[in-house]
Amino acid sequence: MKLLTFKGGIHPKYNKELANDKALEKAEPPKVVYIPLQQHIGAPASAVVEIGQEVKLGQLIGKAQGFVSANIHSSVSGKVIAIEERDIPGGRGLCISIENDFRDEVDENIKPYGDLETLDSEQIKKIVSDSGIVGLGGATFPTHVKLAIPQDAKAEAVILNGAECEPYLTADHRLMLEQPEEVVFGLLAMMKAINVNKGFIGIEINKPDAIEKVQEAASKYPQIEVVALEVKYPQGAEKQLIYACLGKEVPSGALPISVGAVVSNVGTAAQLSKSIKTGMPLVERITTITGRAIKNPKNLITRVGTPVSEIIEQCGGFVDEGKVGKVILGGPMMGNTQYTIDVVTNKGTSGILCLPDEESHIEEPTNCIRCGRCVEGCPMNLRPLYISAYALKNDFEGANNYRPMDCIECGCCTYICPANRPLLQSIRLAKNEIRARQKR
Repeated sequence: MKLLTFKGGIHPKYNKELANDKALEKAEPPKVVYIPLQQHIGAPASAVVEIGQEVKLGQLIGKAQGFVSANIHSSVSGKVIAIEERDIPGGRGLCISIENDFRDEVDENIKPYGDLETLDSEQIKKIVSDSGIVGLGGATFPTHVKLAIPQDAKAEAVILNGAECEPYLTADHRLMLEQPEEVVFGLLAMMKAINVNKGFIGIEINKPDAIEKVQEAASKYPQIEVVALEVKYPQGAEKQLIYACLGKEVPSGALPISVGAVVSNVGTAAQLSKSIKTGMPLVERITTITGRAIKNPKNLITRVGTPVSEIIEQCGGFVDEGKVGKVILGGPMMGNTQYTIDVVTNKGTSGILCLPDEESHIEEPTNCIRCGRCVEGCPMNLRPLYISAYALKNDFEGANNYRPMDCIECGCCTYICPANRPLLQSIRLAKNEIRARQKR
């Protein structure tokens, strides 16, 4: 197979050997789940249950507010014991606390939706919306919004990201190995939802077993092409995947649909498949628990709203609790470091990365040596050193001349900088300030 890729990018140490041979396991559900009403890009959901109310597995407990929002469902059966603010990934947020009765009684409204052949485009989109499906690659963008093609646009293909280019993470790899049929079925459903007859599944070549399994599952569908991608970060980024698969560049400031593409994650497709076949909304996901600070790395199917501390315990706990340097939700490149392990998982928790002290040390920055490595590595063809230099002087008009809003925040520039400059951090500062000024 010809290897496809994009311009720029880097080759970090991937460290996937820690968990890539760990088969999927069901995590033990916790005594109490704390389900955030904000676990997607867009407006938080609004609680539709009350304290003291009995709820069932899969029951709607948070109603989407507006178009860019997503429904929230109970991941256990039991009693609502609190609706209050708690620590969640990214800060604090309103959570619905449900005491688990461990019976997993399923909501009576949950039933299979029937065969894909009997569903039309609008019905599939409604299933996506009703099921609260969001991007499971970590971005958590509501999937029904992606499938709502503007009237002035034309979709040509759906591309599934199976690259899993983030170091350490192996959740998508295990999914493609163990449930390839679900991935293919979900892709077919997405293609039918937006009325296109071409689908791609992009997988990095360092996962030959996954490529083989997915090719086998897709072999009877000539409209689906499994493409082998070069091993390079950020190969799974939306615009880079489009360039690799279609050879098209998304214009500055434009969305993927401007070149006829809709991009989703293999995990999102698999969830759509399960929702159609069983009626069960998004209440659990695959999470990789890994890193050299954890005793037993695993790939666990975890309930939404499970405390991270309990998941770590199910993996044997820390190797040495006194020498844990960082706990990151997601991967090391784009994940977020947590200040406490009392936070809970959400729909976007693709990984729980536990790093020891010696792997968490950040070197002090020195002066830029104008080596140009950040420019060479930038997958968006930006000049990070200039955006950063202007941002650090609070000259955001100057920074804006170098297209900071096109930055996908992949972290390539910071990773590759020999002077340890805070490039990504200062670019984020510039983006936030520019957005704030545009709203004034």
